[in-house]
Amino acid sequence: MKHFLTTILLVTAMAVQAMSVQQVEPLCWWTDMQCPLTLMVHGDDLCSSQVTIQRKDGKRVLKGDATGLVLKGQHNAQSPNYLFLDLDVRETGTYRITLKKANRKTSFDYTVLPRREGSRQRQSFTTADMVYLIMSDRFVDGNEANNNNSLTKEKANKTNVHGRWGGDIQGVVNSLDHIASVGATAIWATPMLLDNEAEWSYHGYACADYYHIDPRMGSNEEYKQMVQTAHNKGIKILMDMVPNHCGAAHWWMQDLPYPDWINQFPQFTNTPNVFSANYDINASEYDRVLSNTGWFDSPMPDMNLNNPDLLQYFKQWAIWWIEYADLDGLRVDTYPYIEPQPAAEWCKAIREEYPNLNIVGECWTRPASAVAYWQSGVKNYNGFDSHLPTVMDFPVQEAIRQALENDGNYWGGGMTKVYDAVAMDYLYADVNRLFTFLGNHDMDRFADIVKDKSIERVKIGMTLLATMRGIPQLLYGEEYNMHSSDMSLGHSTLRMPLPAKDTLTNEMKDMYAFVSRLFTWRKTEKVIHTGKTMHFLDRNNTYAFFRYNDDEAVFVFVNASEESKSIPTSHYAEILNKYNTVGHDLIADRTVDLGRTDLTAAPLSAMVVKLTR
Repeated sequence: MKHFLTTILLVTAMAVQAMSVQQVEPLCWWTDMQCPLTLMVHGDDLCSSQVTIQRKDGKRVLKGDATGLVLKGQHNAQSPNYLFLDLDVRETGTYRITLKKANRKTSFDYTVLPRREGSRQRQSFTTADMVYLIMSDRFVDGNEANNNNSLTKEKANKTNVHGRWGGDIQGVVNSLDHIASVGATAIWATPMLLDNEAEWSYHGYACADYYHIDPRMGSNEEYKQMVQTAHNKGIKILMDMVPNHCGAAHWWMQDLPYPDWINQFPQFTNTPNVFSANYDINASEYDRVLSNTGWFDSPMPDMNLNNPDLLQYFKQWAIWWIEYADLDGLRVDTYPYIEPQPAAEWCKAIREEYPNLNIVGECWTRPASAVAYWQSGVKNYNGFDSHLPTVMDFPVQEAIRQALENDGNYWGGGMTKVYDAVAMDYLYADVNRLFTFLGNHDMDRFADIVKDKSIERVKIGMTLLATMRGIPQLLYGEEYNMHSSDMSLGHSTLRMPLPAKDTLTNEMKDMYAFVSRLFTWRKTEKVIHTGKTMHFLDRNNTYAFFRYNDDEAVFVFVNASEESKSIPTSHYAEILNKYNTVGHDLIADRTVDLGRTDLTAAPLSAMVVKLTR
């Protein structure tokens, strides 16, 4: 496959005879980095080359060995077409690296840049943020000129629900003001790196080049500028990373460095998705190994992070994008599918480079004990620590859905499910590092699954999302109560473009106003960001909780039943007595006295009341 070059590519190759360099990764590096640098050089017959490094002054190559970029060591792969170079990075500049074998040689230029000021201390996304999830190819097509590319296989076709539609970086940039208006302060976009499968891969999770943005999305430079523009508007950017698997169209699949660069089997073998095998004391070695080495899907070769060169490659890859694009955090796809110990080392290396950087892992499993296993800081019986700070709260997400997809009029149903799910918080190392959500790009839209497709039930879900502990994530379109276009055709139809403003119905406008008010209010409520939780349950499909600290509290009452319900304020005396009982209800925009005993909640409603001392 032809390798994609953009204006940021800092490597050039000059071949003499049959020896040549085709790829050098990482594309560049920086001074003052914690992570050691190992270049992966790929081309024709590069193994066992004699390596010299000279400094360049403009176009002129200076005589003598360079002192700003020093070769510490080198080693071959099993393919003769790879060479790994361990380099000591001391000074900025451009360097000529020459590989020589007998009477043949080839050279390429490599650039070392100054590290941006304050890079190591960069801050990240926290409970003070709301993360807006974008399906990159579907969100907004901001530049129709880049929808098709002669070097990419699949072309845009907006009549094919399972194909590419042309969403891109410019579409995100054009939408930043809208995203900010919803109350979002961070964006998680599904992968924008090159994915060159022939079909069914608009999702971007089958990477064909880890160092280049898909040209149908834009360029590396445009991605970098998108991050800067977002920062100027107070919005953080998370990159979606997939170290578990690549795409079958990745350039190295034609010439693997090592046979064990990927996990291989005599015939195609799926992962059984048995995450529990990693901590189950009764699990077989067969299940444990297969869970981490089986392929996610046939176009997605499973990477073997037990290979030390691959693990180093992925460490540098993550760090390179954070440094190059000035990222604010990472989301990691299919985290428990990866070999656990190398995955932990990967996270640790990133966090050593950027101590404040948050990484959220997709650990799609249940119950809470199974999710908690993957959060760093949990005292697991086997001593395993993932070094993964944040995990996605699938148990509470599922509980909210189950509570609102029917009337909840059965023992253990309705809001009891939410209460029971939150009761598992003791299992986590840090509940403020839970990533909360109602839906994402891989599950039916929340508005599709609530009973009667009721907007009132959706609003209850939104209220819970905005006020519970953790870091909330909103799927694009949820601010408009967006539905799938045709659920019978699968998840491709939930990933439709963001509705244009001139197509909005009154219901969509109503939901937008509700969500915007709720999450804009949340941005400045520190008690929601870091406060403790005390909750109360009546088995009548209601749920009450306080988010509180020493100075203030927020009282939330949810009535998910189809009847009016009394609010039993006397039950809350142990915490309510610590605050002034008169406060403002954000939802109804009115003053409420929680000291009264005759308060009622309307059917399918929520109340959010701010209290102070």
